[in-house]
Amino acid sequence: MQSGVVASRSAEPRDSRESRNGSPQLDTVSLAIIEQLQQDGRRPYAAIGKAVGLSEAAVRQRVQKLLDQGVMQIVAVTDPLTVGFRRQAMVGVTVEGDLDPVAEALAAMSEVEYVVMTAGSFDILAEIVCEDDDHLLDVINKRIRALPGVRSTESFVYLKLKKQTYMWGTR
Repeated sequence: MQSGVVASRSAEPRDSRESRNGSPQLDTVSLAIIEQLQQDGRRPYAAIGKAVGLSEAAVRQRVQKLLDQGVMQIVAVTDPLTVGFRRQAMVGVTVEGDLDPVAEALAAMSEVEYVVMTAGSFDILAEIVCEDDDHLLDVINKRIRALPGVRSTESFVYLKLKKQTYMWGTR
């Protein structure tokens, strides 16, 4: 099991004020805290404080603020195979009309781990994690293709996962 921190990538010198688009702008210390947690989501606040030049209490407050603002999450990242999910796939979805309702419906499905609206051959890409092929078929055939606005889907079944990381750092 891996522990990962997923963070936004905005940066500006200040703790965390809002930018013009409404997302928090982060100072270099907050970015350094995020990078410390991306390396090890269970790293003690005292060790982070030593690395970034803050007290343990100050790090704890900063981390809580980053969590509350939705800048990052601290989660356990598992290997799906080891926890009973034997089939993963990326599904490309072509939509007629407004993408938002389809993207929201996909995001609400428990099997869907990732939804992104794209430019290119597909309007939406959705990563799906299922127990087996029958489960995947049910999700695609009876649930995704049944959504209003879905014109077509194309499935890319994962044969082997070679890399999965959340260590892109900050900017």
